[in-house]
Amino acid sequence: MRIDIISVIPELLESPFAHSIVKRGINKGLVDIHLHNLRDYAINNYGKIDDAPFGGSAGMVLMIEPIDKCISKLKAERNYDEIIYMTPDAPVLNQKTANSLSLKENIIILTGHYKGVDQRVRDLYITKEISIGDYVLSGGELAAAVLTDAIVRLLPGVIGDEMSALTDSFQDNLLAPEVYTRPAEYKGVKVPEVLTSGNFKKIDLWLEQNALERTKKIRPDILP
Repeated sequence: MRIDIISVIPELLESPFAHSIVKRGINKGLVDIHLHNLRDYAINNYGKIDDAPFGGSAGMVLMIEPIDKCISKLKAERNYDEIIYMTPDAPVLNQKTANSLSLKENIIILTGHYKGVDQRVRDLYITKEISIGDYVLSGGELAAAVLTDAIVRLLPGVIGDEMSALTDSFQDNLLAPEVYTRPAEYKGVKVPEVLTSGNFKKIDLWLEQNALERTKKIRPDILP
């Protein structure tokens, strides 16, 4: 898989991709991540990529020309399955979306900045818009890092135990059940006996019931 990320401040993305699961995917050759500085496609020698919005509103808007140049260059080199724009005014990222995107071959992620991008960018180039929550960040770089991590960890071979990802929260419209590890008792608090019983049929039933109970209590909105 190849992920190209277009950003005003690509340096913000270097650290998240230099460690942990994403780095493992890169080292194994399972994903290529390329960062593109939008200022490399500026309209003048001063690195201009934004301008005031028509209509006199406050703030600045990313111009269409630099984005067009960058996306057009990338599309001339390969085909892309999705061109994604990270923006708070979009459907919120969920596990179903991450699962779907993990099956793609090439994607572009465009990060917003300032007041966002010229609407014509969204109309002409963007195939999917994603938010990571109902709040506003200073830029879309952190959102792009969240989306990338959610996708990469699902790629076969990235996580040592691939079944682990399949039992995460939201994979079956439920939160994950409670988890415990050794010691079986700590300061008088014991692990549920069923989990140490060795009866896997009963354990599976407990896990299902616990997941359902936690979802009803914490996130009833995601239940079918």
